[in-house]
Amino acid sequence: METAAIVLAAGAGTRMKSKKPKVAHEVLGRPLVRWVVDAARQAGADRVVTVVGHGRDAVEPLVQDTDVVVQAAQRGTADAVLSCKDALAGFEGSVVVLSGDCPLITADTIAALSRVREEQGAAVVVLTMDMDDPFGYGRIVRDPSGEVERIVEQKDATPEEAALAECNSGFYCFDAQALFEALAQVNSDNAQGEFYLTDVLAICRAAGRPVVALRADDPAECLGVNSRAQLAQATKVMQRRINAAHLAAGVTMTDPDTVWIGPDVAIERDVELLPQVMLMGVTSIGEDSVIGPNTRLTDTRVGRGCVIDETIAVEAVIDDGATCGPRAYLRPGAHLCEGAKAGTHVEIKKSTVGKGSKVPHLSYVGDATIGENVNLGAGTITCNYDGARKWPTVIGDDVFVGSSTMLVAPVTIGDDAVIGAGSVITEDVSAGALGLGRARQTEKPGWVEAHRQA
Repeated sequence: METAAIVLAAGAGTRMKSKKPKVAHEVLGRPLVRWVVDAARQAGADRVVTVVGHGRDAVEPLVQDTDVVVQAAQRGTADAVLSCKDALAGFEGSVVVLSGDCPLITADTIAALSRVREEQGAAVVVLTMDMDDPFGYGRIVRDPSGEVERIVEQKDATPEEAALAECNSGFYCFDAQALFEALAQVNSDNAQGEFYLTDVLAICRAAGRPVVALRADDPAECLGVNSRAQLAQATKVMQRRINAAHLAAGVTMTDPDTVWIGPDVAIERDVELLPQVMLMGVTSIGEDSVIGPNTRLTDTRVGRGCVIDETIAVEAVIDDGATCGPRAYLRPGAHLCEGAKAGTHVEIKKSTVGKGSKVPHLSYVGDATIGENVNLGAGTITCNYDGARKWPTVIGDDVFVGSSTMLVAPVTIGDDAVIGAGSVITEDVSAGALGLGRARQTEKPGWVEAHRQA
């Protein structure tokens, strides 16, 4: 049987105190709503419909791979789901309704909702959770036989109902036909004057259709993000979930609580992650590499057997056996080839450092192509910007560049050349030559004493 998913992402999220829509806030670099959409896809949803409203211009680009429906006025969850009626016209099967601000929901739980509904022929399956502090959540009210009777919201609950610990998670699976038939009967006769999706359960039950509850194995999956504090809480849960998976796959972490890994990061076995490491975006780490401490890699590819210490790298490539840091900065387009080194206080941008070449310390390399087995002395700078345009520097193989050298681009240094320390190189240097570009030293004997007497 086919399954469709409706993701509710129209709310304002006023408690976030943000100009950004709530569902656009991120957990480990991925927007809240994106976590939910991706979980629905992984659960096997054939179609995904996202309901947007508040801040739709910011939310729509995040869910452009789904069918987008606009809820013009936020009049409650039932109204939001009803707005999907045309988008799902003719659909027969299970409709899972998900909250776009609940990033911890898993594909397994979503699939279980569909499976239970189909196996039991239910009109509705509601995911419930047992809470130590249920304040603010809708309560599950059961009849004397233990069957789900209805859901009552906090503001509408009697003292006896408010004392119930079993709560509504906000996740459901409906029979499509039963859902839209019941939605036509929902009214706004409640404390908030809204159209509650929860009323569908009582309507279906009154029509003699089975209503079933599925208890969540882990209530944390149902955590909604309505404040900055809850965003931090959800991020911590996701951090531990992701780290646990990598640990189980053969990754070493000295202190998992200080390691942050995004959902799209790939790490091979026998990688060691030291404290204060952050791996974000589409980053990959090869076998036997050591990362950290104090390192942040974003959209960066690291090969096997690398050592990356106190480094920030963004959109960089680091090949097998390369080393980086401490206190190095690889900007977009930086490429360290096999066995290359970017050392202490080195910044590299849009440049290739060839196999076995070294930029050991205190250097800036930009818009450069460096050959194999090159050594750049301390304080070497490629002067790539003339105030209007960027210019390239090309350095051949086996070149030695002395300390405190300025290579004023565009300039080419031939293979096996040597550049004297303290040079300012403004013209090409041919292969095998010694290049010098510095003023002749002069000395004035007795100058200090003469000036003291003056």
